[in-house]
Amino acid sequence: MAEKAARKGAFHKDHPRYKWIALSNTTLGILMATINGSIVLISLPSIFKGIKINPLDPANTSYLLWMLMGYILVTAVLVVSFGRLGDIFGRVRIYNLGFVIFTLAAIALSLDPLTAGGGALWLILWRVVQAVGGSMLFANSTAILTDAFPADRRGFAIGLNQVAAIAGTFLGLIVGGILASVDWHLVFIVSVPFGLIGTVWAYVSLHETSSRDPGGKIDWPGNIIFGVGLTALLAGITYGIQPYGHSSQGWGNPWVIGAIVGGVVLLVFFVLLELRVKQPMFDMHLFKIRAFAWGNIAGLVASVGRGGLQFMLIIWLQGIWLPLHGYSYESTPFWAGIYLLPLTIGFLVSGPISGSLSDRFGQRTFATTGLLIVAATFIALLLIPVNFNYWAFAIITFLNGIGSGMFAAPNRTSIMNSVSARSRGAASGMTGTFQNAGNSLSIGVFFSLMIAGLAATLPSALFKGLTAHGVSQQAATAAAASPPVGNLFAAFLGYNPINALLKEVGVNPASLSPADLSALTGKSFFPALISQPFHSGLVIVFVTAAILSIIGAAASVLAGGKYMHVDTVQVKTVSEKTPTSAELSDV
Repeated sequence: MAEKAARKGAFHKDHPRYKWIALSNTTLGILMATINGSIVLISLPSIFKGIKINPLDPANTSYLLWMLMGYILVTAVLVVSFGRLGDIFGRVRIYNLGFVIFTLAAIALSLDPLTAGGGALWLILWRVVQAVGGSMLFANSTAILTDAFPADRRGFAIGLNQVAAIAGTFLGLIVGGILASVDWHLVFIVSVPFGLIGTVWAYVSLHETSSRDPGGKIDWPGNIIFGVGLTALLAGITYGIQPYGHSSQGWGNPWVIGAIVGGVVLLVFFVLLELRVKQPMFDMHLFKIRAFAWGNIAGLVASVGRGGLQFMLIIWLQGIWLPLHGYSYESTPFWAGIYLLPLTIGFLVSGPISGSLSDRFGQRTFATTGLLIVAATFIALLLIPVNFNYWAFAIITFLNGIGSGMFAAPNRTSIMNSVSARSRGAASGMTGTFQNAGNSLSIGVFFSLMIAGLAATLPSALFKGLTAHGVSQQAATAAAASPPVGNLFAAFLGYNPINALLKEVGVNPASLSPADLSALTGKSFFPALISQPFHSGLVIVFVTAAILSIIGAAASVLAGGKYMHVDTVQVKTVSEKTPTSAELSDV
């Protein structure tokens, strides 16, 4: 059979080189999907300017939030469903369709014909469509690799694929920063040629290598309840960062409370429902497997921390450090991407190596050590000044990338090795849901923590800074009372909000001296003003992220060492304890 496959070429599913074809194609797909999850984060100033919309206008806050959250949220909701569809109809079939949908949406995004609110809604809508395609790619890529590679090489293959998945979130910041400085359309156009190549290549080269479940059924009630519940929960958390009444945040808003409580109730009901469904969307019995359960818990908390790191570093660079070092606000997205290169390089260096070594030694040591390194780097970032020496920042972020790479690849490999072949699509989708839900949660969690830190120190700093440059005490008091979320978004987007803030409180620029007006609206006043309040918020954020990383490290320890599912027996190294009866009965 091997000789016959060899004569048919490397694209034949039995050819010895087919696994490398599968690896290269799925890596391209997952890299493209995850780059588009973060590329907009750093490109928002250019995008909003291009469609002629002011992101700092309170009326436009929803556009800003959904541009940030829509893609990640839809991916988190749909990735399990498409993993299950892959088990039923074929993983390659669903994966290939994902390439088509993703590429069509990229074309539509780059052709936005509208401006203002209509332009924003066009982008949000097609980002949602693009997320549908991305979910298909994300849900089935790992399962396709697990099918294609032998057990003793899966760690390397899944590790490389997982490195692409998480590196894409970092690379998106770099690519977005570079392209947005030229033209915002390029942020979306860049996906088109890769999507077209990937689509043709996937249909030509990939083949089903696993048995389908033709008698499988779609758990429609489960899909609907899960989608509504998770959307309500994450949307409620995200909208909790917006002001409500006299409060700087919206946690007292009845709609926010209702969305969060309702989302939690629906998700609890979803779990109870799935335990009683014959062919569930979410196979709860997989959580009896120690590596699967604790590996996903570790992945969830690590994903929340990683998302928070991205947001904070963008704010730090675009809103404070780069302007203080003479960079214009228009150029900060480009340079923020460049200065974040050490983080990406660290991840790209450690990910494949850790994935390969975990094939021999198991995941526990690598994943646990990696998250402990990440926790240490969060603390180290607090020890450098806000206006830091770049080399100290570069070394710390490089080590953070090293730690993230050490965790990501072995953890994902351990999860996928622990389940049976018939459950790989669902397991891959479930793991993707945890990762994407963590990214979505990080928006609400870390912005809320940062706003809490700013609320305690920013008003007094703003009052002192404005009155020192000729603004009346009455106007300065009104400006200091403005919700800190506006200033936080300004820093996140690389804007100087002082000019808009002065207009908002009725300050006539002509009433200020040219020197004071120039200082207030220049490059250094706002970054210098927000530096100390930002650091106060940063302490809360990074201490929380460090704690989450330590929790993730503990979960990695509990996940156990090297073992993998083979037929109905869980094979373990001699150093591992015998699996529990629950684990054996499940697998």
